Amino acid sequence: MSLSRNSFIPAFKLFIILGLFFFSSISASIAAEPVEVVVEGIQDDAEENVRQALVLPHGLVREGMVDKLWLERFVRQADEKVRSALEPFGFYNALVTVVIETPEDGHYRLRVRVAPGQPVLISDILVSVEGAGKNEEPLLQLIEEFPLHKGDVLLQQDYEKTKNALKFKSVELGYLDADFPVHQIRILKSVASATVDLTLDTGNQYRFNGVTLEGAPDYPDDFLRRYLAFKAGEVFSYAKLGESQLNLANSERFKEVLVTPEKQAAADLKVPVLVQLKPAPRRSLRPGLGYGTDTGGRFSLRYRDLNMFHRGHELSFNLFIAERLQGLATAYTIPSSTDIKTSTVLQLNLQREDVSSYISRLIALELDRNLSFGRGKLGTAYIRLQEEDFTIGAQNSSTRLVLPGVRFTNDQLVGKIRPTEGYRYGFDLRGTHQFMGSDTSLLQVIGEGSHLLPLAWRLSLHSRARAGITMLSDPLSDIPPSLRFFAGGDQSVRGYSYKSLGPKDATGQVVGGKQLLAASLELERALFDNWGVSVFYDAGNAFNDFNRIKLYEGAGVGLHYYSPVGALNLFLARQIGVEHPGYHIHFTVGFEL
Repeated sequence: MSLSRNSFIPAFKLFIILGLFFFSSISASIAAEPVEVVVEGIQDDAEENVRQALVLPHGLVREGMVDKLWLERFVRQADEKVRSALEPFGFYNALVTVVIETPEDGHYRLRVRVAPGQPVLISDILVSVEGAGKNEEPLLQLIEEFPLHKGDVLLQQDYEKTKNALKFKSVELGYLDADFPVHQIRILKSVASATVDLTLDTGNQYRFNGVTLEGAPDYPDDFLRRYLAFKAGEVFSYAKLGESQLNLANSERFKEVLVTPEKQAAADLKVPVLVQLKPAPRRSLRPGLGYGTDTGGRFSLRYRDLNMFHRGHELSFNLFIAERLQGLATAYTIPSSTDIKTSTVLQLNLQREDVSSYISRLIALELDRNLSFGRGKLGTAYIRLQEEDFTIGAQNSSTRLVLPGVRFTNDQLVGKIRPTEGYRYGFDLRGTHQFMGSDTSLLQVIGEGSHLLPLAWRLSLHSRARAGITMLSDPLSDIPPSLRFFAGGDQSVRGYSYKSLGPKDATGQVVGGKQLLAASLELERALFDNWGVSVFYDAGNAFNDFNRIKLYEGAGVGLHYYSPVGALNLFLARQIGVEHPGYHIHFTVGFEL
């Protein structure tokens, strides 16, 4: 079906007219509501609470007609509803008058006049804790910060909120039988005063007992227990149970996870835990499609086996084919028996990269030892054996390296697909020498970091920086492209092509440098649930001499869509600070199927 331009305009006008008629009809129906409630004499939260109490019951108005007998019965009950709605705000002596007015036939107005009177003040208050946890600092802190004091207006919502917080904190500390043997508010309406008496009895503290694992006989028992965030004898904690369930669910090895404390079976204040698992298929094959201006169109195919030899070892093959990058990455992971982040990994990478600055063919064998230092913190000691043939500028060469190093990352960003706040930083220290069997010698330090700051009006400021330094190195010609620094591209200085910035050789071709500095500032405004727009500024370059640094700059706008499987980013960047600035579009999209 198609519409000409001439037929489209009348159709569009008709659509507008129908829309206006539809919304005017809705407005008329709203304005013609047969029962109106007017509240006078109070405001703010108290008024809102009264209005909630006076919501008309379902069925009182049917097809625009009011059941008058039912309305009169509702009015007779309204004064009590209003007084009850005012009590949480300290008004226990309110005078309420409710009258029915009939401004026109078939329409009614409930006019509620409220004289709240003198609020009830606290004349005496006693809040205490007893039991085995009476000296727990978090409980004592909550009591010290109790929001009600002698002489304050009695606000029941503050009382209930802190009462619930005391109970929650007690359970969090392992006092599962915590309760309030005394919890009363005595009100003397005649003198508008009240006394508050609240006593928390923590009872005894519970601890974890043994754990029973069911449903995953193919996995070793010690392998599964790595995912548990608690050990027998530790103080019982629902938070630790939740963390354990999350660890197991995020392992991708199980499609169902249920962690259940069996308090009814507790003996000697020790609670056993039942973990029920339903394994997911151990083998998977996942294709992926994507596009990025750095790599061009790309296809990937990932194979994983998550339980090699029934030991929980992981084998993965990742084939990736793009216009400028092709390769095969394989990894065999041996998990630690003590913690889910610690592991030993053997990797084999075959890679061919063809970009504007160079062509490289690389084969590398790397052995990693990963060690967790807490949430989001991971350290790695590694050694890499690498052979690389390359063409860069007018140079055709090859090099063999034995490259040991250490890496550390600390990732505290909140949110995976669309981070909302936090920071991330890391460094990589690596080096080699001829006495190790390498063709060259060097020492490199690479550091990078980013920070995401949430601002008002759904804004966020994302700052990024990256630096690289090469020391004690042989001539640049002896260093392969994989260890040289370049700038430009989606993740560097937008406005310039991928790896198009850096020192040039005698023929004018970019050959990379020994040092790198790059930074970026991006201000993003969230739109709807999954969209965002941004403005950004980038600066950076690769170079050989710190005394001769020239930074290239780019700025522009971005459009972002955050899908469940990854972000789509479109940037329009303009070069700045050059005689004839150009524009460059950067686009990245990727999906795993």
